[in-house]
Amino acid sequence: MSLPLGQRLADFFALCKPRVNTLIVFTAMIGMFLASPGIPPLGRFLAASIGIALVAGAAAAINCLVESTVDAVMARTRWRATARGSVRIAETAALSLCVGGAGLWLLHTTVNALTMWLTLATFLGYAVIYTLVLKPATPMNIVIGGASGAMPPLLGWAAMTGNVGPEALALFLIIFIWTPPHFWALACYRRDEYAQAGLPMLPVTHGIPFTCLHSLLYVVMLTGASFLPVTLGMSGRLYLVSVIALDVVFLGYAFALWRNYSDALARRTFRWSIVYLTLLFAALLVDHFL
Repeated sequence: MSLPLGQRLADFFALCKPRVNTLIVFTAMIGMFLASPGIPPLGRFLAASIGIALVAGAAAAINCLVESTVDAVMARTRWRATARGSVRIAETAALSLCVGGAGLWLLHTTVNALTMWLTLATFLGYAVIYTLVLKPATPMNIVIGGASGAMPPLLGWAAMTGNVGPEALALFLIIFIWTPPHFWALACYRRDEYAQAGLPMLPVTHGIPFTCLHSLLYVVMLTGASFLPVTLGMSGRLYLVSVIALDVVFLGYAFALWRNYSDALARRTFRWSIVYLTLLFAALLVDHFL
């Protein structure tokens, strides 16, 4: 029996991964603020934020649609409407394309063409290249596919300036390097579910010690990348002090995970990685206006 319209829309909204989308839009907004000498133009700021959110939500829904059979065997995702089979495939696909198309149209008509094309590339990178090609094929899926997740601040920068400068690339690099240790912490304590689903995640194919060592190495690289905003003149003392403290804590988690792994510690590391990125970009924003 068909669900009521309100329930179907609520299910679709959940498939858009609003919690993940919030962080995506937040980092895109920071990119917009950092690209502007003062307060960015309100109209363009709102249009870019909404457009990026719509396309990101559509990409997430397509991801859920493609991975419905995989999601059905994993405790963390079996609640999704696509995994339960409570939504129609055609309906979800159509809504995703409409929502994503609306976001791209908004970006093209009210922001600029560069932002629209970069956002479309991000959509294709996540929904097609990562989801369909990389994730089921290689344990390095999140390393390569992480490029799509690192795009939001670059999109925000392009929305305000119409170009992509070294500052935007620095923000991209920070998230690109942050993504593997963030996701590998999750994959470590969910390794049995990924193995059951047949996905070649790094902890499944190479084991926990190997994964934790590489996570530590990535956090070391992230520490170096996190200082780029200072060296490029994007930020000053407040950001410098903040990022030193954030890096020390993240390094501590990564080192402890490598030396004495436990699922509980992996969960805390995963949660901290989200806090780390949020506070790092918040520090960039506050420092920008000081």
